[in-house]
Amino acid sequence: MKVTLTTNPKQKPDSSKLGFGKYFTDHMLVMDYENGAWKEPEIVPYAPFEMYPATNVLHYAQGIFEGAKAYKTKEGKITVFRIDDNFIRMNNSAKRMCMPTFDAKVVKAALFELLKLEKDWIPTEPGTALYIRPTMIANEEVLGVHASHKYKFFIILSPVGSYYAHGLQPTKILVEEELVRTAIGGTGEAKCMGNYAASLMGGENANKKGYDQALWLDAKEHKYVEEVGSMNIFFVIGDEVVTPQLVGSILPGITRNSCIQVLKKYGYKISERRISMDEIVDAYNKGELKECFGSGTAAVISPVGLITYQGKDMVVNGGKMGEITSFLYDKITGIQSERYPDEFGWVTEVK
Repeated sequence: MKVTLTTNPKQKPDSSKLGFGKYFTDHMLVMDYENGAWKEPEIVPYAPFEMYPATNVLHYAQGIFEGAKAYKTKEGKITVFRIDDNFIRMNNSAKRMCMPTFDAKVVKAALFELLKLEKDWIPTEPGTALYIRPTMIANEEVLGVHASHKYKFFIILSPVGSYYAHGLQPTKILVEEELVRTAIGGTGEAKCMGNYAASLMGGENANKKGYDQALWLDAKEHKYVEEVGSMNIFFVIGDEVVTPQLVGSILPGITRNSCIQVLKKYGYKISERRISMDEIVDAYNKGELKECFGSGTAAVISPVGLITYQGKDMVVNGGKMGEITSFLYDKITGIQSERYPDEFGWVTEVK
């Protein structure tokens, strides 16, 4: 594998002031697709790409990405969490976007070389990690609405802290009642760039009103809960944990799946089904809406303390993190950091 080292290494940021996605390591992984085949991956210095004005992705948004995390133990061992699942999902996204799939074993081995090279960038303070961002874009220089014949795959790394500035303080979410993020039959279950562009207005509108995120409803009836801007969503109603069923318009979150597996193993009642806002409101009015939380790679678990729908504020669990939410955050981050044994085979050591 070809490795080109930087001649101008960066100063590493203060690990106590990382935020999310603001800093990037010295090197990145790149791999090009031409003439029907992927070339060998390379490690090169982190630097701008040259792109022509006619590059496909700039016009037709043929682009996908993933998000994963790497950790460093007290003994200095580097680990990654469920990276195989990230690459499986990325190849599924590629198929939906008419992009070429890749050999996950080849990319995983190359990623591990990159992580070993950048091991000193991995923060070790509680709540921190090295964020892994695999991306694929169409980069043929031609106009015309058709699948590109050239692609660039790359992985960049970013030391990160909490996704939200307020950390684990419960978030406030506003139910989006007019706009839609995606529809069944669209690209909702693919992690493609256009989905996030479509969600920006709802998120911006929510932010302007003092909320952290928008909660999206289904496109057809505008009544069933789907997901939050950057997370899947869970509700605790009575003794049941409910998360929206994957119907084709919802991203199949890896942290979502982790939550489901942990809850099942530890004896919680967990359901994947369509859930309407009417049911949420009814549960709240009856005092049965016990907890709400989001899940995603960036935030891991994010408690929700306030949901606003049709002008009505629903304060969940007194605006505090609930017992099940706390349990899941502790268990999943504990497995990631090896505070707890990995009962599910999710953690891979980088060797």
